[in-house]
Amino acid sequence: MTTTFVTPELFRFLKELRANNERTWFEANKARYLGRVRDPMLDFVAAVGPKLKAISPHIVADPRPSGGSLIRIYRDTRFSRDKTPYKTNVGLRFGHGAGKDIHGPGYYLHLAPGEVFMAAGMWRPDADALRAIREAIVKNPQGWKRAQRSPLRHSEASLRRPPRGFDPGHPFIEDLKRTSFTVGRQFTEREACSPTFPARFVQACRAEAPLMKFLAKAVGLSF
Repeated sequence: MTTTFVTPELFRFLKELRANNERTWFEANKARYLGRVRDPMLDFVAAVGPKLKAISPHIVADPRPSGGSLIRIYRDTRFSRDKTPYKTNVGLRFGHGAGKDIHGPGYYLHLAPGEVFMAAGMWRPDADALRAIREAIVKNPQGWKRAQRSPLRHSEASLRRPPRGFDPGHPFIEDLKRTSFTVGRQFTEREACSPTFPARFVQACRAEAPLMKFLAKAVGLSF
């Protein structure tokens, strides 16, 4: 992987979009978005896909421009007070191939001016998956300990009190109180614009495979 997919122009476009978040500006600059942002990121998805498959054959890297790994730039403003029509970041999701009916673990890449990070794990799993993860931690605390190669993200919401039915004195009670189970790795814009970035991203994903495997098993999935 020696091709540069992320360029300073991507961050420049997103910065300008942040200052001009309106349909007229976007339509006038749509060719820039397609040529400097969307298409290179679809190429990035295609490039890292085989490497992610080597980590787990169940991780999906879909380079389609719609309905694939690239999260759409258009915001759903129907139930939001913020009516700005466009997202000012690029998001790539590489989820478990189990389908939409099962909440499984996945990888995520976030690109925005001054904010580049990779995340792995499960963000806000539904009630059944959340309970399954908590029960797996209680059943196999040593396995949970080994799965955490990186600290869980502290910004995720947690319950104020232990969840009902779980021992308040459990050694992992703070983890049992979590409502998300994700880890992250920060990158600089300069690192993102390097031809080595795809390999660095995949390396970061590979490092968190034990967590992904634990979470997948907890909800009845292979990894």
